[in-house]
Amino acid sequence: MKLKDKVAVITGGNSGIGFGVAEAFKNEGAIGAIVGRTQETLDKSIQQLGDSFIAINADVTKSEDLDNVFKQTADRFGSIDILVVNAGGPPDSAKQQTVVDTSEDVFDKFIALNQKAVYFTVQKAVPYMNEGSSIILMSSFGGRYAFEGMCVYSGCKAAIRSYARGFSQDLLSRKIRVNAILPGTIDTPIFGKALQADQVEEYKKQTVQTIPVGRIGLPADIGPAAVFLASDESSFVVGTEILIDGGVLNLSPQK
Repeated sequence: MKLKDKVAVITGGNSGIGFGVAEAFKNEGAIGAIVGRTQETLDKSIQQLGDSFIAINADVTKSEDLDNVFKQTADRFGSIDILVVNAGGPPDSAKQQTVVDTSEDVFDKFIALNQKAVYFTVQKAVPYMNEGSSIILMSSFGGRYAFEGMCVYSGCKAAIRSYARGFSQDLLSRKIRVNAILPGTIDTPIFGKALQADQVEEYKKQTVQTIPVGRIGLPADIGPAAVFLASDESSFVVGTEILIDGGVLNLSPQK
């Protein structure tokens, strides 16, 4: 019970990596709130998490929604010990494209969700956070590697890596630690958003060939790392990042 009675807020906690983190936190004794925009998945997630968590329907790109998230959490649980800034990914109706093809509108949507929302989620959470709290930012291995047609998204995720260091400097006086997790390819509902239904399995088969450990990651692969960064076991870990990608960036892929 490494997180017993710690109050956590997890944005994008209603599915995928965020829900995997919420489950890992719950299993270690944490309580708190998951945040998402889809009421159906929020309801399903809360049924699995039980009474120790509440679900808050919010759009992290909207300032007033963020205000409500932290006020509602504090009203229910008191001050906050852990913040996981996980919400992100391809915005609705915005397709990733090359620098030649990306419109200003698509660019703005990616920045709003994957960079600006991260910054202001942290800013609005800090007044509610205890001294010695932990903030975990969800970046991506795409923040360290260039994938064709993904430069806007990858640029946002690279910025998140920098935020982990910059926020840490800004919050040292509060003893609030900020670190980042860089997931690789993780099996989440995002596949269904980015690809046609009949393309998903073929994409997964091709992707596995590039992953040295020979499989696509699962949300359960991210949860333990988040528990470590959220717990006192990582009290000397600050402003750094954990890469969880099955060896893609650091090892040669299997042939």
